[in-house]
Amino acid sequence: MEPLSALDPDPRLVGERLRRLRHARGVSLSELARRAGIGEATLSGVETGTRDITLEALWAITAQLGVPIGAILDTPPEPRLVRGAVIEAALLEVFEEEGATFELYRLRVPPGTTQTSRAHREGVSEHLTVFSGTLIAGPLEAPLTAGPGHHIAWRSDVPHGYRAIGLEEVRATLLMRHPARQGR
Repeated sequence: MEPLSALDPDPRLVGERLRRLRHARGVSLSELARRAGIGEATLSGVETGTRDITLEALWAITAQLGVPIGAILDTPPEPRLVRGAVIEAALLEVFEEEGATFELYRLRVPPGTTQTSRAHREGVSEHLTVFSGTLIAGPLEAPLTAGPGHHIAWRSDVPHGYRAIGLEEVRATLLMRHPARQGR
């Protein structure tokens, strides 16, 4: 998995944003690390900008803070490629509307590969449109299949995954909807 440094050229900026959000939520470093399932030393290093982090770990952290990943990363003027276990994603845009924050990604999934993701916070949903290839995606307990021109959507507050089937690379867009936290 590629570390966060591939997302933002200055890890100190990511760390500062993360620390500000953690303090604003009144969560201790050790408590956030525990909730996100990462080591306290790792989280401390990320906050000080001295340690890289994987995209999956960053998603786990931001989910526990109740914010989309875009709250930590700047949306670059030109999309930067980021990688999960097998998925390549480019964050194209982050935008807000009343009651929700949206993140729009361009995805590439190599043929014959699978990636699973932890549950996001309650109410988060994913909306995926496939342009080429065939993808099985969604909740691990009830996955959906989409081919070229098809759209699927699911609540991603449960463990979910993405699996490219067949011989063709999957190209798709993914829109993630993060509901606003109550009381914000």
